[in-house]
Amino acid sequence: MTDMHDNTSRRDLLKWAGAAGITGLAGCTGGNGGDGGGDDDTTTEEQQDTVRAAWLYISEVGDLGWSWAHDQGRQWVEEEYDWLETDFSEAVAPADSTSVLEEYTANDYDIIFGTTFEYMDPMFEVAEENPDTFYEHNTGYRTRENMGRYMGRIYQARYLAGIAAGMITEENLMGYVAAFPIPEVVRGINAFTLGARSVNPDVETKVRWINSWYDPTKNQQAAESLIDEGVDVMGQHMDSPAAVRTARDAGIWSTGYDAPMGQFGGDKYITSPIWNWEVFYAPTLQAVRDGTWESDAYWEGYDAEMDEAGSLVALDDWGPNVPEDVKSTVDEEKQSIINGELDVWAGSKFEGESDEFLFQNMASFVEGVQGEVPS
Repeated sequence: MTDMHDNTSRRDLLKWAGAAGITGLAGCTGGNGGDGGGDDDTTTEEQQDTVRAAWLYISEVGDLGWSWAHDQGRQWVEEEYDWLETDFSEAVAPADSTSVLEEYTANDYDIIFGTTFEYMDPMFEVAEENPDTFYEHNTGYRTRENMGRYMGRIYQARYLAGIAAGMITEENLMGYVAAFPIPEVVRGINAFTLGARSVNPDVETKVRWINSWYDPTKNQQAAESLIDEGVDVMGQHMDSPAAVRTARDAGIWSTGYDAPMGQFGGDKYITSPIWNWEVFYAPTLQAVRDGTWESDAYWEGYDAEMDEAGSLVALDDWGPNVPEDVKSTVDEEKQSIINGELDVWAGSKFEGESDEFLFQNMASFVEGVQGEVPS
């Protein structure tokens, strides 16, 4: 494990135009965390005795998906910092998010994290009315002076999972169960396919949209339809392991998402792109305590690392029957990403596009993905 870098050196100060622009890592300009004692030599402001933080989740934390991954990060920082108090609300419908945000604000929480795209507009309005409270929105693009936004370059891990899939497939046909046709999900499909085609130019990807983040029944049905069409590797962007279970039952390979899913994948589980959200939450909360928090637009990947937690984006452990040459190839390519030698989008239609475009404007498929993105 690599030692955690200084915050300012491990994050590029990217700049975007307009309200969606990346303005740097201002929300994480505090210390690197540590043992919770708060003895940070870089702190110039008086530290708060207690920081109160709350999280809003779109689904239940037991779904072993997106909300589970975020709550693992919440639990990590709660255990790490004796000055931190946390709370969370799960399965918060977007229509109810305003009232939940207002309740946490009224109860004097210092910072509130909203962990789904649908919370963006409600949080934007609540933040305007409560300038003394800090807000962080996950996956969206709107910011205020007291509202930052954050996301990770999970497409890097998806590209690596795609390399493994491209080396393993025998039919040269992969399936992908997808949630909504938004840039976040399209990026993942494209990166997965580009990774596969970097080692196997003949491979193609079939996509099934279910227009839901969490619907195990639709997830299973979509996976079954892809299997019926001959795919022999299953990928997904869902908050459920249903597609991985379905692949296992059909005797084909699979990759999961968000959380380690090997227990559902059986003998043909490959890996899963996963999150270590504490890599973002720890320095952000430290900045709140130090009085150095500022609004930002955070978008990092393998270059964001922390002792014990690892990198912000990562791959789960390998499945029991993944060939050694697959593992070694992926490890080599991962190091190339970390070293800045490999750009996932190089050689594709998106080579040279700005981070602004990649983050919020990617709306078409790369070569190798069948069909078109729904409008």
